[in-house]
Amino acid sequence: MEQQTQQVEVKPVNKAKVKNFIKVMLYLAAITAIEFGIAFTVPHEHKWVRIWVFIALTILKAYYIVAEFMHLGHENKSLKMSIVLPMLFVVFFIFIMIYQGGAILEALY
Repeated sequence: MEQQTQQVEVKPVNKAKVKNFIKVMLYLAAITAIEFGIAFTVPHEHKWVRIWVFIALTILKAYYIVAEFMHLGHENKSLKMSIVLPMLFVVFFIFIMIYQGGAILEALY
């Protein structure tokens, strides 16, 4: 039996994609550094400010991850909305459940 060999063709690296990846990676690293800075410098008296800043920065990081690494940022607007709007409704209902759960817990005690 004769063995068959396959040739592998090496394509050059797309420098624009690498540059975009590094840019997004640096954005995410900067946002994470800001989160760490806030975590260790904001006093505990401003707990709610720190929580809302963390939520905002987490949403920003999630946007970059979904847009670039999951390739949603380069899709049609209708596809983006069909994914984002149901997620917003789910987050809204989670907040409603947390609020109502807190009200029920206060009523019990």
